[in-house]
Amino acid sequence: MRAGFPDFRLGSVLATSFTATLTERRGDAVERIPTPQRLIDWLAVNGLAVDSCTTAQLDLARELRESIHAAATGGATQDALPVSAVHVINDCSIQGRAAAVLTPEGERRWRLNSASCVEDALSVIAADAISIIAGERDGRLALCASPTCRAAFFDTSQSRTRKWCDMNTCGNRQKKARFNAKEVR
Repeated sequence: MRAGFPDFRLGSVLATSFTATLTERRGDAVERIPTPQRLIDWLAVNGLAVDSCTTAQLDLARELRESIHAAATGGATQDALPVSAVHVINDCSIQGRAAAVLTPEGERRWRLNSASCVEDALSVIAADAISIIAGERDGRLALCASPTCRAAFFDTSQSRTRKWCDMNTCGNRQKKARFNAKEVR
């Protein structure tokens, strides 16, 4: 990734990977898309390449990200979904004109209406969020057990008991802290 910026946290679920562009929400927050170019980079890594992004589009993307996180948190805790978050997700979903296409290799790819339309890419992310929050996919919404992270993630493990958004970061940090606490005693 571009020098000077934190790496992206990538997962297998587009919507929750998008919410992971802001991490350590309850600690020293880490913004992984601080500039329009970083949003372009993230979208490209996730198969939603766009040529350009304005500051207004970045603001819209962040609003969608926070709305997905709020709705996913509600889903994970079995609370009511925030009405304002639902409106943002729905608005983003219907604004874009992306289409799923099948590659000769049998994979699904997204074709955006134009290479510079961030709204098309955001509509794909919003549709993915709708799919997981509505319970249409096999798995469950959960919140990271790290007290500083609390990221929403989609648990597709066989037992549906995953605790960490990412074992290599939050899970490792917590295990290391427990180990160090045992050594001090």
